[in-house]
Amino acid sequence: MSLDAVNKTMNGTQPWSCKQIYDAAATKIGVTFVYCLIFVVSLAGNTFIAMVVFKTNTMRKPINVLIANMAMSDLLFPICLFPRIVTRLYVDSWLVSGRLGEALCKLLTFLTDVSGAVSIQSLVLIAVDRFQAVVFPLRSPLISSKRCPFFILATWMVGIATSTAYLFAYKLVKNQGRLVCELRWKEAFGESSSFANYILPMTFVFFYIPLLVIAILYRLIYLKLKTQVIPGEQTAIAIQQRLTRERTVLKIAIAIVLGFALCWLPYSFASTVLFVFGGTQQCGFVYFTFVAAVIAHSNCAINPSICFIFSQNYRQGLKNFLTRS
Repeated sequence: MSLDAVNKTMNGTQPWSCKQIYDAAATKIGVTFVYCLIFVVSLAGNTFIAMVVFKTNTMRKPINVLIANMAMSDLLFPICLFPRIVTRLYVDSWLVSGRLGEALCKLLTFLTDVSGAVSIQSLVLIAVDRFQAVVFPLRSPLISSKRCPFFILATWMVGIATSTAYLFAYKLVKNQGRLVCELRWKEAFGESSSFANYILPMTFVFFYIPLLVIAILYRLIYLKLKTQVIPGEQTAIAIQQRLTRERTVLKIAIAIVLGFALCWLPYSFASTVLFVFGGTQQCGFVYFTFVAAVIAHSNCAINPSICFIFSQNYRQGLKNFLTRS
C-alpha cells in the first residue's frame, strides 16, 4: 500500500484551481489539526493496547498478542508518516540534508510500508485463529501460545522483505534548488522496470487477496455459530458460555477488519486509478484521493478505539494498569 498516490496529490501535480484550495490557510490548519488528533489518539491507544496485553497475564492469549502486534505496527505508521505530511503543508523542501537526510528519506517510507504489511498479515492471522477456535475447537490450535511469537516474527520479516525495494528506489535529490525525497524507480532498477508493475501486484497480494480470505473465513465462522448444536444437558451451560465468549471475541475481530477495510478501500481504489491510468486532472478526483488518504491514515487510531469500546477485558486491563501506575 504505497503512499506515492498521496504524494502525487500533495506535491503540485493537481490543476492550479485545485492547488489553490490546498494552499489555503484554512485547509492547512484543518489538515494539521486532523493529523495531530489522529497522531495523539493512535500514540496513546496503541501504546495502551500493548501495555494491557503484556502486563496482564490473562490477556496473553494468541488473539490478544496478535492484536498487540497490529497495535505496534499501527504505532509505527503515524510516527514515520504524519510528520512528513504536516511538514509538507508548510515547507516545500526536505528539512534534513546530507547522509542523515538520505537515510531518513529511505527509512521513513520503508517503515511506513512495512507497517501496512504487518497490519494486514495480523488481520489474516486473527481470522485464522478465530476460524480454528470456532469451527475446530477440539483440534490443537495452529496459532498456539508457543507458536505465536514465530508468526509475529514472520509478519515483520515478510513486511521487511517485500518493502526493501523502497530503500533503493527513494532518493534525496535537488529539484529546482530544494531538497526532495522522490521515488526514482527506473534509476534504481533500470529503464525497463516500472513502479506500477511492482505496486499493483503488491496491492493485490497485501490488500485485496487477504481481505477476500478474511471475508471467507468469517463467513464460515458465522455459518458454524448459526448452526451450532449444544449436545447434552450436562454440558449445555458450559458450551453456551464458551460460545458467548467466542462471539464477544469475534465481534472485536470483525469490527477491526471492517474498520480496516472501510478506511483503506477508498484510498486503495484511488491509488490504483492513479497508477493504472496515470491520474486525472479533475479536481473532484484530486479531492477524493486526498480525503481517502486521510480516512486511511485514521485507521491507526480507530483500531485501539474499537478494542476499548467492544471489550470489557481491555477496559478493565487499562483501568488496572493505570491504577497500578
